[in-house]
Amino acid sequence: MSIDQFHGPEHSREVYLNYLWEKRFKSLAQLPPDLQKKIEDKKNVLERYEEFRSASSAPPEPTTSDVVPYKNALPETALTTSLVRKVYGEDDSFNLLMERQSRQLAVKPSWHAPWKLMRVINGHNGWVRCVCADPVDNEWFATGSNDTTIKVWDLASGKLKLTLAGHVMTVRSIAVSQRHPLMFSASEDKLVKCWDLEKNTVVRDYHGHFSGVHTVDVHPTLDLIASAGRDAVVRLWDIRTRVPVMTLAGHKGPINQVKCFPVDPQIMSSSADSTVRLWDIRAGKAMKILTHHSKSVRAIAGNPIESSVATASTSDIRSWRLQDGQLLTNFRSEDTGIINCLSINPDGVLFAGGDDGHLSFYDYKTGHKYQDLPTIKIPGSLESERGILSASFDQTGLRLITGESDKSIKVWKQVPGATPETHPNLPWNPHIESQRF
Repeated sequence: MSIDQFHGPEHSREVYLNYLWEKRFKSLAQLPPDLQKKIEDKKNVLERYEEFRSASSAPPEPTTSDVVPYKNALPETALTTSLVRKVYGEDDSFNLLMERQSRQLAVKPSWHAPWKLMRVINGHNGWVRCVCADPVDNEWFATGSNDTTIKVWDLASGKLKLTLAGHVMTVRSIAVSQRHPLMFSASEDKLVKCWDLEKNTVVRDYHGHFSGVHTVDVHPTLDLIASAGRDAVVRLWDIRTRVPVMTLAGHKGPINQVKCFPVDPQIMSSSADSTVRLWDIRAGKAMKILTHHSKSVRAIAGNPIESSVATASTSDIRSWRLQDGQLLTNFRSEDTGIINCLSINPDGVLFAGGDDGHLSFYDYKTGHKYQDLPTIKIPGSLESERGILSASFDQTGLRLITGESDKSIKVWKQVPGATPETHPNLPWNPHIESQRF
């Protein structure tokens, strides 16, 4: 098969097709019959597109101020889409993806009020590795640190309520149950601990991991918790009996984060092997493996109001449809560097915390970065101690809590009284945005 089959009218399109051929099909002596049939069936797509473009030389008038004319918003994307369709076919999932991306490029992102520092809290003697807000009453939040302690803070005042000691190494993750007065912590000491929030004591330990535990989460509807870490497996535990219900193996490197959901896939995990796995816990194996990231996937965040999630690796943030792992959005994150944490609030704001101390805020629907600001340096701290290691919105989405490598906890809020005129977001350019797809 020759590249001339595609009749690429411009050099850039030929480069794209050459890349596609080299990556996907060069090693094949002959294309599979079903793929060849798809190519034959779609061979006139480009001609139809050219006819359409000729017939609609005048761009349509926008119906609202938010809509960008189609030809300006998607000058090359529509053509690239036609070429990709000829290779991959034209199924429902592909149509849904292209419809979502076209809509993102054609509609301006919503304006969001910018964020500013509200409060700095000190108390830990080590890096603040994890943050979790009260999921029930929104009255407190908990933090875990390299100093091996868990501290509980009053959300309104920032005052320390209590300190929980029990781990002997770094506390890497905290999860609070919405159905029981229980909190779970994961540590480098290979243990997951269950804390009774009414008695403020440890009530049970979960033994079974062979190395440090990096992450723990509570299933929202079942009496299960999921934990994972350096041993590259996800373990499911019965909360009451401490019995290991299931071990999910498949990752090739340490697991950075695990999340539980009330619907399938009920378990999702991200790893240093650059993959995200969606697990079928009935079958005990991965129902889908997401391989779009090229580096360690350090963070997962669930959307609180829709069935989608965001994942992040170095300079790469993406969102996915939860039920089938369909890619929804590529966020404009090329300059963010290493991303340690993600969080999404109900207002459609995605926060990404960088290892370089930068806070990045995105419009979740379109993937546009609308604010970027550096964290505030604590007097006496080193330049190298400016990383944002953990973050969480409170339940209202009006407060953002960050745990940082300068041993501080910072609380951020939106600028009161801000308007698009007084506090404009970072500029949005549909031509630049279209290059992400």
